[in-house]
Amino acid sequence: MKRIGLITMMALGCTNVLLAQNPIIRDQFAADPTARVFNNKMYVYPSHDIPAPEGQRQDWFCMADYHVFSSENLTDWTDHGIILSQETVPWGNPTAYSMWAPDCVYKNGKYYFYFPNAPKGGARGFAVGVAIADSPTGPFTCEAQPIKGVSGIDPCVLIDDDGTAYLYWSGMGIRGGKLKANMVELDGELQEIKMPKREGMPEMPPMKVGGQAMEGLPDGFKEGPFAFKRNDWYYLTFPWVRGDTSNGANPTETLAYAMSKSPLGPWDFKGIIMAEHDNHCWTNHHSILEYKGQWYIFYHRNDFSPSMDKRRSARIEKISFNADGTIQEVKQTMRGVGINKATEKIEVDRYSSASGDVTTQLIDTVNTFRSYEASLPQKGSWLRYNDIDFSPVTDGYLVVNVMAADNTEFYVRERTAKGKIIAKVPMTVKSEMRFPGSPTPFRRDQSNQWLTMTVPLEYTPKGVTDIVITNEGDAAFSINWVQFKNRPNYFSTVPTAATPAQPDNDGFIRRWRLMEPMAVDVRSNIIFTYSWLRNKFGEELAKLPKQKAKWYNLDSETYNMKLFRFAEKYGKQTYGSFYWCETVIDCPEELQNVRLACGSNGASLWWLNGEEVLMLEGDRRMVEDDGMSPRLTLQKGRNTLRCAVINGPGLADMCARFIDEKGKPITNYTINAQ
Repeated sequence: MKRIGLITMMALGCTNVLLAQNPIIRDQFAADPTARVFNNKMYVYPSHDIPAPEGQRQDWFCMADYHVFSSENLTDWTDHGIILSQETVPWGNPTAYSMWAPDCVYKNGKYYFYFPNAPKGGARGFAVGVAIADSPTGPFTCEAQPIKGVSGIDPCVLIDDDGTAYLYWSGMGIRGGKLKANMVELDGELQEIKMPKREGMPEMPPMKVGGQAMEGLPDGFKEGPFAFKRNDWYYLTFPWVRGDTSNGANPTETLAYAMSKSPLGPWDFKGIIMAEHDNHCWTNHHSILEYKGQWYIFYHRNDFSPSMDKRRSARIEKISFNADGTIQEVKQTMRGVGINKATEKIEVDRYSSASGDVTTQLIDTVNTFRSYEASLPQKGSWLRYNDIDFSPVTDGYLVVNVMAADNTEFYVRERTAKGKIIAKVPMTVKSEMRFPGSPTPFRRDQSNQWLTMTVPLEYTPKGVTDIVITNEGDAAFSINWVQFKNRPNYFSTVPTAATPAQPDNDGFIRRWRLMEPMAVDVRSNIIFTYSWLRNKFGEELAKLPKQKAKWYNLDSETYNMKLFRFAEKYGKQTYGSFYWCETVIDCPEELQNVRLACGSNGASLWWLNGEEVLMLEGDRRMVEDDGMSPRLTLQKGRNTLRCAVINGPGLADMCARFIDEKGKPITNYTINAQ
């Protein structure tokens, strides 16, 4: 198909805020996500995969620092930046790139951040250190030495109901032990353990190790423990390779769990929480917790690095428990969790469900953080995106990002593929065209494929609902994201018994009575010559007595009355329009030798007390004082100012004020629109 453009709504933008579905972090790799709730807000402490620098193993994990992210709604995440890096760990190797899965807990008025790293001096294995802060986002101060007796990775801390803290880690299986009250030392004596001899390697000296092995877990490779308590049960969850590893096989990790009535076991193995990744990403790593009455699992997958599974991205799903406390298996989704506000940038390519022919793929296989696109290949194709809150949309329009072919026609519907139409886009895409009712033309991105366009709404849903994108044309298209935006508040309605208004400080009249616009056949403003306008204004004014159009009394929020926005707001003719405007001026005394100073986008004709005083002809661009009348007299008492504005394809507006002989604005009168 001929791919011409993706219609794009304006993006929300903030360098520190990431608007997301799965994966939740969209501008960097974020693996091993440990989630914690502090002060009624969700915080995620992931590891940070990066491409390996020169001199490092290129096909392995590479991590140099930690970020922390926070959210209150689980859909938009704030990146609080780096909280710890390998260069600032006093006991760590500053070039090891080994800052793997961390954890963070709160106790004693402090936040304790636990992390693994390779120690200095070429010492074998990993150690686990602690950094302490007064805030969940830092700054964190690292302890001078790692925790004695902990040789391994993936630390996790459980704080029991009585305040006792337990540390779990992986290394020689999964181990756990009680922490002292200071949260930086294991409680109990260290044990000397003889290290097994590896073939072809020298014998290793024994190690002093704390804690105890977690008993009752299944055979096979295990790592990444995450422990939590729910009701009277303790849960030990962990990545586990359940497949056959003989004969060189390399099966990938599941997420599994065991339960106990004691924080250190023995454990009763229960089974799988999440099956192996369907794309053969080798690792998974997770955390499980409750937030606002719902339990969630955070985990990772290599969404933005499909050909390299050492670059992972954090995801979220809901998780549920059976009556006996066992965990129901979790299925991975693209949609993830959380309620999106309709005014957010909503990546509908990460849909909740779709027709069987819909596919998703990376927009850019090099710059993968450009995210995905969903392709709807034929008439009848659809995708559904669940849980969008439309309550912030009060006077909205749609912005949609889509790569479309000729003869594309697609709708945004509510709840089902046959549901009520929210917006429709029937079109033949042309780079120079404006969509009917759209204040802006298409905008191409740098690839010259994806385009930006606004679309008027047919209907605005109420509350939280689902949207369905439907292909209802004869050509395929791909969609990336949508967004619903409120129009700026250009004017407000004037109550019938409103107090008379004053001109603003510059003398501009902001209160007007406007008749809904009439359609005129004007395809180009270059025809706005004096003789053509004289004839056309005559024709349109002759129709006024027969018009049964509605009138609106409005106060403009700006010095000019934005007629195009007025038509757009009330669903009337926006391009090729004739506008009739009037206002009433009450003067406390007669004002002689004043001039009417006007401007209009489009041509205009002006009357004062029934007498024509000014015409602005030609293809005007509205500016203040663009035209000036002869000297006039504002009589004592009531004066009526009227104007007619005509415009073709542009944005219509007008402005007016009265000035004195010295060009200064006149403000000593009041304004009504009745």
